[in-house]
Amino acid sequence: MLRVGMSMLQGARHAHLEALFAAAEELQVELQVYELRSREDLEAVEIDALILPGGETTTMRDQGQRSGLLPALFEWMHNNPHNRILATCAGAIILCDSEDGGESLIAANLDRNAWGAQKESFQAEVETTFGTGSFPGVFIRAPRFSGVGAGAISIAHLDDEVVGVQSGERLALAFHPELSTDCRYHRWLLGA
Repeated sequence: MLRVGMSMLQGARHAHLEALFAAAEELQVELQVYELRSREDLEAVEIDALILPGGETTTMRDQGQRSGLLPALFEWMHNNPHNRILATCAGAIILCDSEDGGESLIAANLDRNAWGAQKESFQAEVETTFGTGSFPGVFIRAPRFSGVGAGAISIAHLDDEVVGVQSGERLALAFHPELSTDCRYHRWLLGA
């Protein structure tokens, strides 16, 4: 059985849950998901993988500090480099710029809301090294990768723009894969 932790600070958490269970069904994998709202939630379980959904980073950092979840997640991520992490949109910002005083979890620079405001959200075909064919990327107030550092590789592009980066078992996406019916990134999280 695979045990996945879902950061419940903010964002499209329920869409991620649906995509995760669809991926588990496709792979015929037993899955247990733990909703993480506080440090105590994380300390009470053992997880194999983690999802950091999108949302608004300032709100996520504020709620995460008050609940103790964010420092606990950073500690878990630093201590478990071989466990898979899927971070989308604001989750990608947190993964690349943790602001926890430690080393970034993915060596990449991001600019917040670089694709525009909420009303400028869009969907576009993303070229990806994951699976075959393009991916239907949904961009909502999305960050833009402005640089990829040592140990990180670009795995998704929109034209000449990098929109997905991987470093070992950590994956940061500027778009929202949970808002499509294509579960390939969630299948990756489950080990496929």
